Amino acid sequence: MTIKHATPIGFSRAIYRLHDSVVGWTTALPLSIVQLASRVAVAEVFWQSAQTKLASWPVTLQLFAFEYRVPLLDPGLAAVMATVAELSGAAMLGLGLLARLASLMLLAVVSIIQIFVYPDHWVEHLMWTSLLLLILSRGAGVFSVDHLVSRRIGAGG
Repeated sequence: MTIKHATPIGFSRAIYRLHDSVVGWTTALPLSIVQLASRVAVAEVFWQSAQTKLASWPVTLQLFAFEYRVPLLDPGLAAVMATVAELSGAAMLGLGLLARLASLMLLAVVSIIQIFVYPDHWVEHLMWTSLLLLILSRGAGVFSVDHLVSRRIGAGG
């Protein structure tokens, strides 16, 4: 004999109401807050990475020569390119200045890291890529220099 436990109808309705209120609350969250959080999160990762490279340039050159080994590029040139891309991309992203261009630049950096340097770290790279794709596809949001410039241009001056 099987015993069935009936779920009270009132409990089911309460769960649906809770779900609907959570959905209502989350859809009220402005996209610009999500864009700002995404920009700051990714900018911080790349800013810190660039600061580490700059803190000990000889060690950075050794890393690019012996561990990172980006094909077709001289290790010294690759180190400079990576550092400049990380510094400028992080600063631009953090400020929301030409954020779509910064996202493209950092997506290229992430791709190179994923393909040539640390292919086993794909989960972390996928997280960065997701946040960068959000900025690339939706822009920097209201809390950005890009938004201020577009408002200024739209206002005719």
